[in-house]
Amino acid sequence: MKICVAGLGLIGGSLCMALKRAGYEVYGYNRSERPVRYALEKGIIDGATKDFGSFDVVFVALPPKATINFILNTPFKSGAIVADICGVKKMIEDAVCGAHLDISYVGTHPMAGKEVSGIENACADLFDRANMVLTRGIFTDAAAYETIVKLVKDMGFMRLVECSAEVHDRKIAYTSQLAHIVSNAYVKDDEIESCLGFTGGSFQDMTRIAAVDPGVWAELYLSNAQNVQDKVQRLIDNLEDIKDAVASGDYDTLVRVLGEGRARYSDSRAQSFQKEGTGFLDGEIIATLLHD
Repeated sequence: MKICVAGLGLIGGSLCMALKRAGYEVYGYNRSERPVRYALEKGIIDGATKDFGSFDVVFVALPPKATINFILNTPFKSGAIVADICGVKKMIEDAVCGAHLDISYVGTHPMAGKEVSGIENACADLFDRANMVLTRGIFTDAAAYETIVKLVKDMGFMRLVECSAEVHDRKIAYTSQLAHIVSNAYVKDDEIESCLGFTGGSFQDMTRIAAVDPGVWAELYLSNAQNVQDKVQRLIDNLEDIKDAVASGDYDTLVRVLGEGRARYSDSRAQSFQKEGTGFLDGEIIATLLHD
């Protein structure tokens, strides 16, 4: 199986390293040359390419708009499996499947990363015991999907989550994009200055992801705009409930509001996919354990 990864940043570079660790021969492509030279020097890839006509599987690790442009305008091998790793899925699926290309498209989203970027920060174990989301639509080829499932397992992912592109984008707006937005807003308080000695784990957790690349995340937010707007508004409404209870000095209301949050957290943990086997959420999401 000939594999290529297009886009040699943190995630693309880590894909290459995880696949090579699993015994696959992996080639790489990047729009700029420096990451390619680095990948060759460090043995992250077996070779560089700009010709994709001979590869059985191509992972596209580029931003959303660049991903669409790359897939629609690149000559692939007939029937090649092309899998993007973008943090949004619906706009990619619509564009690629709507073009009726001679490829088998599979949408993927590895749920792993760092607050830093660049191939210099890539590592072979980034995906170990992480979750991978695969989207399945009416145009998804079953054999191509199973090939990606095997590669996902071989790369070290612990859990595979299958859903539609629509469900992915709604869930990721809450679990990932909103979390980054909250962190970004949180650090803009002037009180962040001179906090040495006043911080613990909660502060580190809240602030760490504020350091991510703003250009990358702005494109993700705009590519999932309605879902992001909905989740931000829901957060604002919940914060207003707490603010109003504090402003009025209403202890009972504040305890009730805080208790609602505690209860929702406890319920979500009880319904999570922490156990082995397969779980279901409204018939829309399936989680399968890949490794013990």
